Amino acid sequence: MPAPAKQRLVETALTLFHQEGFHATGIDRVLAVARVSKMTLYKYFKSKDDLILAVLDLRDQRFRDWLDTRTQALADTPSGRLLAVFDALGEWFDDPNFHGCLFINAAAEYGLPTERIHQSAARHKQLVLEWLTELARQAPVNDPTALAWDLTLIMEGAIVARHTSDQPQAAARAKDLAKRVLKLFAL
Repeated sequence: MPAPAKQRLVETALTLFHQEGFHATGIDRVLAVARVSKMTLYKYFKSKDDLILAVLDLRDQRFRDWLDTRTQALADTPSGRLLAVFDALGEWFDDPNFHGCLFINAAAEYGLPTERIHQSAARHKQLVLEWLTELARQAPVNDPTALAWDLTLIMEGAIVARHTSDQPQAAARAKDLAKRVLKLFAL
């Protein structure tokens, strides 16, 4: 179990980085809000980048667990779960603490594919794609890999549309599009 100070630091950084951005949030602000010293920070993390990576790891696990749990609660068949993804996204988008996708934001702020933070963001997206691919394999569809890619593109587009354009119907419209795509792949 992580030390309370370390956990508080990561939780605080997650909130601040998500609300304010990675570059815009200085380490002194994180330390002040978390109520930990710089010495404590460096006890657990060599740099701000290492803290960001810990934040992304935590968010990755939480998001994927939430998405899997939520889609299972919303639908009882693999095909239903593929569409329930968009219902879950709609719930997320309606949360007053929605500030877009932390991983899309990380990839934008750390744009070089060689940067560790960018790679961490890409790894999260790959894991979500793999999860969708597995769901598609369980559904009666042709080419589950292609379907998962198409649904991922729709999902990512909905996230960006909701965040950048404040489109309240982004998830519902994405679900309608996903239904049409799913029909193209149905056996």
